[in-house]
Parts: sequence; structure tokens; C-alpha cells
Amino acid sequence: MEKTKNKKLAKKKSLFIMIPAYNEENSIAEVIHRANNIKINNVEIITLVINDGSKDNTERLAAESGADLIVSHKVNRGLGAAIRTGVEKSLENGADMAVMLDADGEYTPEEIPALIKLILRNEADYVLGSRFMGSILKMKVQRRLGNLFLTALLMLFTGRRISDGQTGLRAFSKRALQNLEIVHDYNYAQVLTIDLLRKGYRLKEIPISYSFRKTGKSFVRFKSYALKVFPAMIKARLRRL
Repeated sequence: MEKTKNKKLAKKKSLFIMIPAYNEENSIAEVIHRANNIKINNVEIITLVINDGSKDNTERLAAESGADLIVSHKVNRGLGAAIRTGVEKSLENGADMAVMLDADGEYTPEEIPALIKLILRNEADYVLGSRFMGSILKMKVQRRLGNLFLTALLMLFTGRRISDGQTGLRAFSKRALQNLEIVHDYNYAQVLTIDLLRKGYRLKEIPISYSFRKTGKSFVRFKSYALKVFPAMIKARLRRL
């Protein structure tokens, strides 16, 4: 008589793909479709769209394209506020991990598993997908220079070598999600990294590919962006733990 061992099936971990969107009707459907088709062993994918007060058809198209969850701000509150909402809703719904993915189509959703691999292996709490370590199909000169300048400031504030402080593709462990703080509604990128590094969370970067958006407009204008972000970086750096 053959004996069989009852193997416990590993419980799937939940990965929330947080997609903040503001007037991205031209790209949101494709981003959601590609995100929903990602496969990671023993990981359940949940797409969460944070519609940040869009005035176009972003919310309707997100629903029609199969987003698992949609949270909408009545008015545009800013990217930092949208990510804060995304983190709150992910944790409320049992997230084990999360990825932040821009809705503009500039980043490749299929590269998400590479970031998550480091979280699953417990090698990092916070993973940045670096465009400057990978391949850039197209980026305006002024935007490239702005990225390099702000990343240099971020390294100065954190004392860490970082190649891409403004990336729109980044992953978080559950511990990082539970303890991160975003002190700025306008944007999140720099203050979030300062916050997590000050709290001792493990940061890693991996190369990703990038291509400049084909439709829509970026909210970033370097002068106004820097004038708002720089004081927020100081606030984050001086904030008491």
C-alpha cells in the first residue's frame, strides 16, 4: 500500500500593484491589462488604481480594463497623496507586498517580478527600478539632467549611493508599507526614500527599461517641482523618528 504525504499548499502572498493616475485615459487600459497578466509563483496579483481627481475617462476605463480595486479622490490632491491612499488601501485589503507603477506607460509592468523577487527572498524591504542602470529608449535632455540633480541631492541627504531617486517603479515589503510616511502631497519619491532609509529599511536597486510617454502630459516642471520638493526633503530629513 502506497503512502502519500499530505503537503500543505503554500498560501499565496498578495501583491498589490498601486497605479496612481491623473488624466491618463490614453494609457491606463494597457497598463492595467499588462499588470493583470503578470505571473509570479505563489503570488496573487491585485491591481489597485488610485484615480487622483481625473477629469477625463480614466476611472471608467480603469474599471472596464479589469482593475481589481479603484479608489477615487474627488479632486486632484497630488501624487504623494495618491500613493498614501494606495498604501492605506493595500494594507486594509491584506497586502503582503506592493509595487508602485506609473500609469503613463513609461515603465514596463513585466519587470515587476524582478523587483518582487528581492522582497520574496528577504533581501530587501524597498526596491527601486533604476532607469539609469538599465536602458532608456528616450528621455528629454532637461528631464535627464533634472533627474541627475535631484538624485544627487537625495544621495547628499541619505549618505547612500542611489542611481535613480525619481523612478516610477518601486516595490515595498509589508514591513516597509506599514511604517513608511509620506510628508508631502505634491510628490512622494524623495521623501519616501529618506524616510525608509532613516528607519533602517534595506534598499536595493535593479536595472529596468524605460521609454518616454507617447501620450498625455507629465505634471513635472523642473523649476516648480524643485521648489516644492526641496523643502519637503529637508522636512523629511529633520523629522523625528
